[in-house]
Amino acid sequence: MDDAHSPGRTDVAGDYLPGFGNHLSTEAVAGALPIGRNSPQRVPFGLYAEQLSGTAFTAPRHDNRRSWLYRLRPSANHAAYRRYSGAAALRTAPFDEVAPSPNRLRWDPLPIPTAPTDFVDGLVTYGGNGDVGAAIGVGIHLYAANRSMERRAFFSADGELLIVPQQGRLSIFTELGLIEIEPQQIALIPRGVRFRVAVDGPSRGYVCENYGAAFRLPDLGPIGANGLANPRDFETPRAHFEDRDEPTELIQKFQGGLWTTTLDHSPFDVVAWHGNLAPCRYDLRRFNTINTVSFDHPDPSIFTVLTSPSDTPGTANCDFVIFPPRWMVAEGTFRPPWFHRNVMSEFMGLIHGAYDAKEGGGFTPGGASLHNQMSAHGPDRATYEKAIAADLVPHKIDDTMAFMFETRHVIRPTRWADEAQTRQRDYDQVWDAFAKAELPR
Repeated sequence: MDDAHSPGRTDVAGDYLPGFGNHLSTEAVAGALPIGRNSPQRVPFGLYAEQLSGTAFTAPRHDNRRSWLYRLRPSANHAAYRRYSGAAALRTAPFDEVAPSPNRLRWDPLPIPTAPTDFVDGLVTYGGNGDVGAAIGVGIHLYAANRSMERRAFFSADGELLIVPQQGRLSIFTELGLIEIEPQQIALIPRGVRFRVAVDGPSRGYVCENYGAAFRLPDLGPIGANGLANPRDFETPRAHFEDRDEPTELIQKFQGGLWTTTLDHSPFDVVAWHGNLAPCRYDLRRFNTINTVSFDHPDPSIFTVLTSPSDTPGTANCDFVIFPPRWMVAEGTFRPPWFHRNVMSEFMGLIHGAYDAKEGGGFTPGGASLHNQMSAHGPDRATYEKAIAADLVPHKIDDTMAFMFETRHVIRPTRWADEAQTRQRDYDQVWDAFAKAELPR
């Protein structure tokens, strides 16, 4: 057959399986999934059994991530890779193009390209840290695209991909099923999983490429058993495959380089699978926000959606933190984020509305900012004046969805980000207008 196969129409509750990190089983054709063993002598329908391992075989059971795929052809069925000539703005750690700077940086949104550009060629690296060869750190990319990927697929062997759209709906066809997301939703694609992206009009967003330990839900500690991102709200697609015998370009990212080969078939030919390594989506609007009901502005760690732990307990390789709509009720308190210097490094983006620490403008949806380790930052003058004069009645911040990639290592910008026309060279001036405090004489 030449048609795509699916268990039903897409983007309805029945096409997704709930839960984060669950062991799941799904088949697009009844009887395709072997029962009682992973690799039988003869797989149903002559399918090929293939294990996809996201961790070492001997990783502790609670950390072990792997899935068994049953596909029309083994994924090893491909010719040698050769260097890919496109996507010149994509970079990988270690980042050493320019010297790291303590300066605070901010950028306007990426312009939508005028030439036809798909997701892969629309990726631009702003910076990152660590060492991809040592499986430490992150790469931070933005994308701007106006065309769907056609007869081509992509995967990263360097890290898992957290995709955060800001403009435009994405249909992400993966080996394990179809994910559809819109702004204020995210997709998490495991390392090594092949996918293609179809766009619905001009599209733009952010990508965190995590080289370290896989993202997981943070511990809740004294919060208790419930709150923040609830596991049941993560959705994993059911099996959905293509049976297409036509040339398809396959691009992989390996140790920072892009490589390409051509298959004579679609790589999205997994008819059934089971395991706990799979792509998923999450709607940020379902986040159960925790906040103060007495005084003081709590630490932003209470807004953590996902965390990639490091070898130092409590100090993340990367946290994905959001600032969603929420009630502000703190008494006798300066309610916006306070002035701050942090041992962690913070890369921020804005998906929707306005960020409550930047009333003065300049930080707009699709834009980004970087406050590196120990860089002083905080509210601008307009935000400060409004906050100290506010009548402290309960107030809801409603029109907002900002986020932060926070990491233990300094984020080193790329040469592109340092020299970009979208970089706001006057960013430091947002703090120029603060008057000196007057002490009594």
